Amino acid sequence: MDQAQIEVQVRGSLAEVAPRDWDACACPETIDGGRPLDPFTTHRFLKALEDSGSVGGRSGWQPQYLTAYLDGQIIACAPLYAKSHSQGEYIFDHNWAHAYENAGGRYYPKLQVAVPFTPATGRRLLVRDGYEGIGQSALVQGAVQLASDNGVSSIHITFCTEAEAEMGDQMGLMTRSTQQFHWLNDGYADFDGFLASLSSRKRKNIRKERRQANDFGGEIVMLTGDDLKPEHWDAFWRFYQDTGSRKWGSPYLTRAFFDIAQETLRDDILLALAMDGDIPIAGALNFIGRETLFGRYWGCIEHHPCLHFELCYYRAIDYAIAHGMARVEAGAQGEHKLARGYLPSMTHSLHWVNDPGFSQAIARYLEAEKAAVAEEIEVLTDFGPFRKTHVEEQE
Repeated sequence: MDQAQIEVQVRGSLAEVAPRDWDACACPETIDGGRPLDPFTTHRFLKALEDSGSVGGRSGWQPQYLTAYLDGQIIACAPLYAKSHSQGEYIFDHNWAHAYENAGGRYYPKLQVAVPFTPATGRRLLVRDGYEGIGQSALVQGAVQLASDNGVSSIHITFCTEAEAEMGDQMGLMTRSTQQFHWLNDGYADFDGFLASLSSRKRKNIRKERRQANDFGGEIVMLTGDDLKPEHWDAFWRFYQDTGSRKWGSPYLTRAFFDIAQETLRDDILLALAMDGDIPIAGALNFIGRETLFGRYWGCIEHHPCLHFELCYYRAIDYAIAHGMARVEAGAQGEHKLARGYLPSMTHSLHWVNDPGFSQAIARYLEAEKAAVAEEIEVLTDFGPFRKTHVEEQE
């Protein structure tokens, strides 16, 4: 098929793209009526970010969605943003920016193919079934052309799939490896089955933490779909503001995002709330994929021992086991997750830098970093909580 027949356009708003056309590329697996692999690149999620003002305006995330057309039909698309900073990405390039600007260059704006504020692995170069090769190639070439035409320093495709990373490498993009901590379901019948796979000391510690957490004086409820009510978001907004102000200085999401989520995303959401009578005192927000539960945000207005671990990690494992899910991704960073059954997993990103000399320097750095990350994953896995025989069986 002739690549020249494909037309790549830049859209400043998802309002310009029909949801069915975008989702035919973003989540073609939903044709059977099931869930998407993850909800983060769906039209409804990205549109909620846009309509709520969480992206656009003065957020530093300016939508530049890529759409590739063949014979009048969208065959590929990508959530592309022009960035004026490096916040909310979770794969850090601050040192690159400093070096670039110290050398006399202008690093910002840059182009970012990503789901804003969402360090969850998933497809970033979204293609309709049957158009994988030419669709991904058209998107990459379109992004490079956009960057070159506008003198933009770089393109970053973050938390892409391993298959996309391999494809990008073949196209000449630089690959980067980082790590997160994920819980993997080894066919456990229940939480006790998971505990049985751990060393005795770790098993006892988790049981102790769960007892402490559940003795906080109230009850924990798990809410999704129509069980979610507007008042739950009033409470969670307070939690989110507290955590956001401590971690990032100001929350990334606006209050309006949660109102829109109640209308369009509630079937994609699992909200764990700790209730003291009728008053929510802590909560953890998860998003539900086809095979993965994605932990995203946590917050509280009262501190209780181990309640954070219970809501964010152990209740997520409970849900995943009960619903036959393959994994739980608990978000970025946090080696404390290792002791709670979450093992280090490699994540991937792709990068293109306009300046040839700087690109070569980054490529050398990434080779060294990749080896260091692989070694760290090996060491951390060896020190994980599982019985050694269990780890050997998993490998």
